[in-house]
Parts: sequence; C-alpha cells; structure tokens
Amino acid sequence: MERARVLLVDNGSRQPAATRQLRRVAAALGRRIGRRVEPVSLLHSSAVPARQLNGRAAEILEPAIRRRMAAGARDFVIVPLFIGRSRALTEYLPERMAEWKCEHPGLCVRVAAPLAARGDDRLARLLEDQVRAKLRPAFLRRGSVRVALVDHGSPVRAVTQVRNRIAAQLRRRLGSRVAAVAACSMERRPGAAQAFNEPLLNNLLAVPPWNSGPVIVAQLFLLPGRHAGPGGDIAAIIQRVRGKNPKLRAVRTKLLGDQPGLIPILADRYRSATIGDGR
Repeated sequence: MERARVLLVDNGSRQPAATRQLRRVAAALGRRIGRRVEPVSLLHSSAVPARQLNGRAAEILEPAIRRRMAAGARDFVIVPLFIGRSRALTEYLPERMAEWKCEHPGLCVRVAAPLAARGDDRLARLLEDQVRAKLRPAFLRRGSVRVALVDHGSPVRAVTQVRNRIAAQLRRRLGSRVAAVAACSMERRPGAAQAFNEPLLNNLLAVPPWNSGPVIVAQLFLLPGRHAGPGGDIAAIIQRVRGKNPKLRAVRTKLLGDQPGLIPILADRYRSATIGDGR
C-alpha cells in the first residue's frame, strides 16, 4: 500500500524568512509524527530567489502536487498551517482538488483541520505564554497592561469569529493580570459589510485608554512576512500611532510559528485526518 505524502501548507509569502520558518516547522512536525513532512505554500513563495533559501527554491502547492502525481504518487495528506478556515481552505484548495481528481480518479487527498478548533484553547495558551513573557516589572511600573490581540483581518466572518473566540479564551486565562484584552484587525476591506473586522489596530491604539501606558500587541500570526515580520506592517502601525501618542508604550509578542507548543497541535490535526490509516 502506498505511503501517503504529508505536506505542511501555508498561504505563502514573498519574504524568505517565512519559507525558512515553514521548513523549520515542517521538520519539527516530521520528528513529532515520525514521518517526512514536506513544506509547501499555496501561493507567492516561488517568487523568492533560491539563493535566499539555501539554494532550494520554495514549492507552490499545485505544481508540487502535479510533480508528485507525475512520479506516481496518488495519496496525500495536507496539514494546513492556517488558524481558521479562510477562503484558501474553503474555496481555492477544494477547487484545485476537484481538478486533480478529474485528471486522476484514484487520487486521495485528505486535508486536516486548521489550528483553531472549538474546545481547544492551546493557541490561547501559546499567546498567554507570550503575553506573560512581556509582563516584566520594567514594563509594569507605568500602569495596568492592556492586550490587543491582532490578526490580519479577513473577508470571511467565520475567520474573524475564530479570532474573537481566541481573544475570549486569552482574556479568561490572563484574568486580573491585565486590565483588558481586545481583539482587532491589522486591516479590512472597505464597506459596511466588512465592519465585523473592527476595530482596526491603528484605531484601537489611538483612543483612550489604549493610547497611553503599556500595551502588549499579541500577534495572531504564524510566520514572519511583510505583515508581522521585523519592520512589517504591524510594527509600522505601532510606530505611526506612537508618534501621535507619545505616552503609549507598546510591545509585540513573538509569532506563533516560533513556539514549540505549535507542533503538538499540528500533530493532532494530522492524526485526526489519518485515523485508522496505516499509510
């Protein structure tokens, strides 16, 4: 019986640091489950020059699958490195899978669940650990700490609801250690129909009491890139707001993809997708 190929799939980024971190996470997941895990991106990452990736170009999902099918592979397990069910998982990936199966009727592609799941608060625990790491005495002296949990922002209400659920879990876990926990978005599409993404991070940090004193920006982002990486959009937003609100003292948490605790969650998602499967 063919042994399934296991792919860890992220959205993709033109920033080489994102692919490098994806590879580290795939290697760690492989050690955890005792299988080879291949790092692949949905889109974008093929634009990164191979010389910036130790000479090995990033792989994009569709050509990666097609290359493996051409070599005879017919069984795949896709483990999404996604927090919620974005359109990448509910629309783009199913459309590609339908095409592949039309070409190869015997093809088997199982897609594991994304990281956030009802009844599982482990992402909130990882965020809690990062917030606590910032609750040092030097940061606390100037007043009560507030926590802004920020994600990218999504046109899909269900994805924003996942973020809000994680914020509620984080709020319960932190309790009286902080003054408040608020969920917010980095950006949103225009129009009233997208108002569920509000507040935006730049708006939240610009109004009392958030515009004064210590604020920990808890980043609900997995990999470094142009949004959450060094000098990225989140850092730029904080810098702009701080320029107009000099009493604001904001720091950012590390990314979730840096946390060892992410690996057991991914391993559980893999196992749930392969229950009863010896391949």
